[in-house]
Amino acid sequence: MKPKKTEKLSDQLRRLIEESSLSRYEISKRTGIAQSTLCKLVQGERGISTKSWDLLGECLDLRLVAEKPKKKGGK
Repeated sequence: MKPKKTEKLSDQLRRLIEESSLSRYEISKRTGIAQSTLCKLVQGERGISTKSWDLLGECLDLRLVAEKPKKKGGK
């Protein structure tokens, strides 16, 4: 069985923006990030700064959770 591929953080953020109950317009208003920038981010055409990551995290009420890798042998 192949190990499950981990979703990249940028892909997770794109998905969460799309799945949010907030429109891109509302996210833009709350974060100060231009709608055109959000659109390009979601379409995978550009990246964003760490400041923008923080603003989006606050707006979407996100937190980063690290999972410890499982040890080989199931222990």
